[in-house]
Amino acid sequence: MKDNVGGVGMHEMSLMSEIIQLVSEDAAARGFKKVNKIEVIVGDLSNVLPDALELAFMFFRRQEVSVIDEETKLHIIREVAKAQCQTCDYEFNPDYKIALCPRCNLPGSLLVSGETFRVESYEGSEEYDEN
Repeated sequence: MKDNVGGVGMHEMSLMSEIIQLVSEDAAARGFKKVNKIEVIVGDLSNVLPDALELAFMFFRRQEVSVIDEETKLHIIREVAKAQCQTCDYEFNPDYKIALCPRCNLPGSLLVSGETFRVESYEGSEEYDEN
């Protein structure tokens, strides 16, 4: 059994479904009938594949789910992974959550950024575009 829908991972499909649900609920509470744009922050070490998330969004956008339609845009903001060595204070870009410091080769670095996955913002409107 495959774990994807048209090349999109089920993990990203599930995440995008949750994003759309959260944004739709908030938009409805604010009186928006349409969401024009959603901005999502995806960290390099967040275990979320930006390309797969984009494909999942395109799938839901075609379904015209809730306040999302073909005109809705998704903007993915990539968050670079950064770590700081707790021994020598060297800051570097790790490939994994647990990494050796490239300067002193000791473990115990603190991950400063790169794990974020969240909706940063969205833009909505109170009326449908009749174009």
